[in-house]
Amino acid sequence: MENVDRRKFLGGAALAATASAGGLAAPALAQSATNLKMQAAWGGGIFLENAQAYVQRVNDMAGGALNIELLPVDAVVKTSQMQDAVHRGILDACHYVPAYWYSKSPTASLFGTGPCFGWSSQEVLGWVHYGGGQELFNELMAELRLNVVSFFNSPMPAQPLGWFKEQITDAAQMDGLKYRTVGLAADVLLEMGMSVVQLPGGEIQPAMKSGLIDAAEFNNPTSDRDFGMQDVSKHYHLASFHQSQEFFEISFNRDTYESLAPELQAILRYASEAESSNFYWHNTKRYAEDLITLRDQEGVNVYRTPDSVMKAQLEAWDIVVDRISGEDPFFARVIESQKAYAEVVMNYLNLNQPNYQLAYEHTFGS
Repeated sequence: MENVDRRKFLGGAALAATASAGGLAAPALAQSATNLKMQAAWGGGIFLENAQAYVQRVNDMAGGALNIELLPVDAVVKTSQMQDAVHRGILDACHYVPAYWYSKSPTASLFGTGPCFGWSSQEVLGWVHYGGGQELFNELMAELRLNVVSFFNSPMPAQPLGWFKEQITDAAQMDGLKYRTVGLAADVLLEMGMSVVQLPGGEIQPAMKSGLIDAAEFNNPTSDRDFGMQDVSKHYHLASFHQSQEFFEISFNRDTYESLAPELQAILRYASEAESSNFYWHNTKRYAEDLITLRDQEGVNVYRTPDSVMKAQLEAWDIVVDRISGEDPFFARVIESQKAYAEVVMNYLNLNQPNYQLAYEHTFGS
């Protein structure tokens, strides 16, 4: 937290200047650094590295005027309590994903783990910044009376369908399976006939090993390998619409954020934007390398999820979105805003983007 209240400092400086008018200016007072504590939802692995990269950017750019101390998962509160802790000022900030507080409002899941309208995480972040998404999120915060300011960054690739005991060739094979996921994806897969369990990342592998769940997803090949999923399953399905776009949310206590000098507020905001590029460059290479390791060194069978399964997911999404939109007018507003953005932007991108797979296979084979 800030050791010197900036508003009181500036107010005092103004009075001093008035009192000494016509004489020598009062000497400037030194202002000590602002220290913030941020808890991450990650105990280790590549996502903790991503959180560290954001914090490092802020600390480097602030030049000693602002310092964030990053705390690992459960350091102060449980992950499920982090947003409330930031709201109350127990924590100054946290690094997580919106799906982790989905229980407060299903609309939270639309900011990262919502339905796919033909767009990727990159375009959803475009909607946040230039399509009215941030304004709608701020409105949601006000509706929920949460004293937080949030920035979104690090557009993630589509998450794999995950790990199964056998190869999935048809959606019917998923019926009745006990499966781990989070956010609105749970509703979608329930609609498809699965039995869904929402577990934190570190509990996924033990749950599958013990038989508590039959199948699971987390996020990416690197994290999945770190969790040891290859030790409980040899059938890994990439590509899915259950969470085809997601990104990090970095939340700050609003009172703390607004007490900062404008230039420090800007550093927190622009470091978030910069971390989006770093995340893509850093994580994409790691994911690709770890997928090869899983396949070539650890005996994992890697498949692309059949289009028939992904079509069934889209149909389930339609049912879930229509149901919640009928129950929650604000949810429906966010969906319509997203559709309007995706229809225009993806029309251009789909027309303009060449078939990169064609070029890849021309060079490297199928």
